[in-house]
Amino acid sequence: MIRDIFSRNRKKKYATIPNDASKSDVPEGIMTKCPECKHIGLTKDLLKNKKVCPTCEHHYKMTAYERVDIILDEGTFVSMDDHLGTVNPLNFPGYTDKIKSDSEKTGLNEAVLTGNGLLDGRKVVVAIMDAHFRMGSMGSVVGEKITRAIEDATKQRIPFIIFTASGGARMQEGVLSLMQMAKTSVALKRHSEKGHLFISILTHPTTGGVSASFASIGDINLAEPKALIGFAGRRVIEQTVREKLPENFQTSEFLLAHGQLDAVVHRSSMKETVSTLVKLHSKGDK
Repeated sequence: MIRDIFSRNRKKKYATIPNDASKSDVPEGIMTKCPECKHIGLTKDLLKNKKVCPTCEHHYKMTAYERVDIILDEGTFVSMDDHLGTVNPLNFPGYTDKIKSDSEKTGLNEAVLTGNGLLDGRKVVVAIMDAHFRMGSMGSVVGEKITRAIEDATKQRIPFIIFTASGGARMQEGVLSLMQMAKTSVALKRHSEKGHLFISILTHPTTGGVSASFASIGDINLAEPKALIGFAGRRVIEQTVREKLPENFQTSEFLLAHGQLDAVVHRSSMKETVSTLVKLHSKGDK
C-alpha cells in the first residue's frame, strides 16, 4: 500500500521517446563533429569555412572537386584524361569491384584529378589527389595521369601544381605501381630543365611512395597544418632505430623545422600564397 502511494507521487526526471519515432525525422549530415576537439557544428558552416574547424582549426580532408573550388578561378577548370581506366594486372581478388565502387562514390576515374585552369587569371596545370578514392593510393593510372599533366604543363610552358594526399603505392598493382615513382619524377625533371615552376602542396596524409617521389621534389614545397607526412609508419621506424620518436614526428610542422618544407600554409591563405608564388615566377604574361 505504502509502496503504491510513493510510486504514484514519484515524478519522472527523464524524457521518453515515442515508440513510433522515426530516425528519418533528423536529416543525416546536417551536423559534423570535429575529430580533434569534438566541436559539433552545422556542416554548411564548415563547408563555408573551407572545411576547417572554427574551434581548433583542424583541416578536414577535402575531395578533389572541393579543392578545385577553393584554389582555381570559378568556372575555369577543365579536366583531362578522365577516360583512363584501371585494370587488374595481377588478378587481385575484388580489386576491380573496389575501383568501380570508389569511382561511383567520388565521381572520379581514379585517385587523382588533373586538368587546366586559371589561378587569379594565370594559366596553370593542376593534379589533385583524393584520399576518398582507395586512400589516394598510387596505381598505374594515377602515375600516368600525373605524368601527362606534367608534360602538358611543360608543353604549355606554365606552372604545374599538385596537391598530394595518399597512403602510398597501391599494392594490388605491385611493381607497376612502384614504377610510377620514377616515371613522374623523370617528367618533373624535364619540366624543371625547361625552366618551369613546380609547386608541391602536401596535405593529410601524404605517405609511402608518393612522399618519396614527386610530393617532395617541388621547386617549392608547401603543406597544410598538422598534415601527416612520411614514408614508413611511426611504429616501424621506432622498432628499426630502437628509439622513441617525438610526438610531432612526421607532421608538417616537424618537417618545416627540419628544413624539408618551405612553409606551412593555412587553407584560408592557400590560394593567395600559391597565386603570389606563380606571379613571382612568371614572365608577366598570363
